[in-house]
Amino acid sequence: MTSTSKPVYDSASYRVSAISELKELGKYRYLLGQLIRRDILTRYKRSVLGVAWTMLNPLGTMLILTVVFSNFFKSAIPHYPVYILSGLLAWNFFAQGTNAAISGLVWGGSLLKRIYIPSSVFGVSAIGTALVNLVLSVFPLVVVMLITGAPFYWSMLFLPVSILLLTAFTLGFGLFISSLAVFFPDVAEMYQVLLTAWMYLTPIIYPESLISPAALPYFKINPMYWMVKMFRVSIIEGRLPLWQEFWPALAWSAGMLIIGWIYFTSKTEEYAYRV
Repeated sequence: MTSTSKPVYDSASYRVSAISELKELGKYRYLLGQLIRRDILTRYKRSVLGVAWTMLNPLGTMLILTVVFSNFFKSAIPHYPVYILSGLLAWNFFAQGTNAAISGLVWGGSLLKRIYIPSSVFGVSAIGTALVNLVLSVFPLVVVMLITGAPFYWSMLFLPVSILLLTAFTLGFGLFISSLAVFFPDVAEMYQVLLTAWMYLTPIIYPESLISPAALPYFKINPMYWMVKMFRVSIIEGRLPLWQEFWPALAWSAGMLIIGWIYFTSKTEEYAYRV
């Protein structure tokens, strides 16, 4: 009699490279779409306003900030509500997307222990959901521009490029921070504090003109400074970004996406044992 040996799955011997993880993600694109659909439906199914809340939430925040800060900055910024709302849309996308990437990987840990799916699907679906919310949130921005009499510029056709840069940066950072949160659980809590400080270090509420020339180089180290600027320049200033404004945003987006993806995939085989 010949004995048949059963194949043994050894996760330690299974290594996922950045390229192979990308291929696996492509194979599971249907699951990716279903996760995005589930996240959107789950988020709003118990809400009376439903998906409209995606549009009303930034509008409410914009109204509060406009009432509080308009006396300070209104003279320095024409169409101040549009200035605030455009910055909030970019920031909320980044904050919500990266937070969802952290919780998504932790939530998916039990599933990773049962079946094989690319672990990156949770982070990518989190950013995909945030991207849908961002696109929906552009509609209230248009409404506010109409109400306040803000001009519409041809340069606003550049917005898809700005959104692409912001999405690439957010995905890379979301993958990086979610991977850290798996190995160091305190990272998730500390990240909330970091986000609050990060927001106030980014010219979202206040105009860039208030930053002293001596301090401005330090603000420009902040990648979200460039992401928000790319999002705003075509809306507020009615022009395309200059090359010296565009290349830092492009460098941050591409660099963070590459770093985040490589770091995340280098730890893939350990996530099921850590969460």
